[in-house]
Amino acid sequence: MKKTAFIIIILSMWFTCYSQKDWFRFNDYKADNERIIADKAYPDVVFMGNSITENWAYYHPEFFTAHNFLGRGIGGQTSAHMLVRFKADVIDLHPKAVVIMAGTNDVAHNDYWVTPDKVVDNIVAMCELAQAHGIVPIISSIPPCSEFPWRKEIVNPGQTIVEINQSLRAYAEANGIVYVDYHSALANEKMGLPAALSEDGCHPDPDTYYLMEELVLKAIRQVLK
Repeated sequence: MKKTAFIIIILSMWFTCYSQKDWFRFNDYKADNERIIADKAYPDVVFMGNSITENWAYYHPEFFTAHNFLGRGIGGQTSAHMLVRFKADVIDLHPKAVVIMAGTNDVAHNDYWVTPDKVVDNIVAMCELAQAHGIVPIISSIPPCSEFPWRKEIVNPGQTIVEINQSLRAYAEANGIVYVDYHSALANEKMGLPAALSEDGCHPDPDTYYLMEELVLKAIRQVLK
């Protein structure tokens, strides 16, 4: 009995600690989401992503405010993280369209490892959720990265990214979804971001976002015309 009681106490403590961890980072945008919903100040487009999207909104806030766009990027997140918070950070905000850029941290094995096809499945699931709620999805390629500064042991991530992008493009073309190809516009011969566009070969420099903005604006105008 004492041993059983001890185990129950330990498990209770573990579950309490686990439940207090905001694993999917719902709280990052919770207050802002609640304000938007209360005011019915809905954005035209939500950008869902990881640190690349988060940095974009940080470096170029005027790009988002001028076009009634909203950044919902969270650093370190995988496609699975984004899929779980998709309702709170996209659907509940009633945008006309969503730009989905995911996969970098899946390839980097952040938190866990999944096969490339599962990354595509998660992005497809986000597209289907968007469409089910009258939101037009736009799929972004994973930007180029030939080496992860935080995961140097990952072998040849550049090729894995290319293969995932090929699958994403094929899905987009087969289903009439607009695809934004940042990769072809930015990659060097090593399938990474050149030094002129990035300090670490993975995250775009502030000025690099101007190039990305030209591409994504063309896609958004196409779906919202």
